[in-house]
Amino acid sequence: MTFLAEIYREFTFEAAHRLPNVPDGHKCSRLHGHSYRVEVHVAGAVGDDTGWVQDFGDIKAAFKPLEDQLDHNYLNEVPGLENPTSEILAKWIWTRLANALPNLSAIQVRETCTSGCIYRGDSHHAA
Repeated sequence: MTFLAEIYREFTFEAAHRLPNVPDGHKCSRLHGHSYRVEVHVAGAVGDDTGWVQDFGDIKAAFKPLEDQLDHNYLNEVPGLENPTSEILAKWIWTRLANALPNLSAIQVRETCTSGCIYRGDSHHAA
């Protein structure tokens, strides 16, 4: 009996950044750090034999090189993250995981416990 499901693996990392394109005097223009939480979501059919959509270990292995680039680093110095908003970071992660995780369905980035972004790829449009 095959059915569809969406799974996720959560990762955490610490990083500093500043937002260079905010208005003068905005608090986020100053250097500061976050304890980021990232969820990598994969959706698809649950395998009859395996009972899973994908091995969580595959997701962990795919994210590891990104974690190494991001953790305890200054995000503005990472190529592609010169303006490291949650939105840009979510898309940056998606772009780097899409080939390794073909059933990638969402990237959720939380930079605080109350603020974040969910990115579902360019084929999905915001409501």
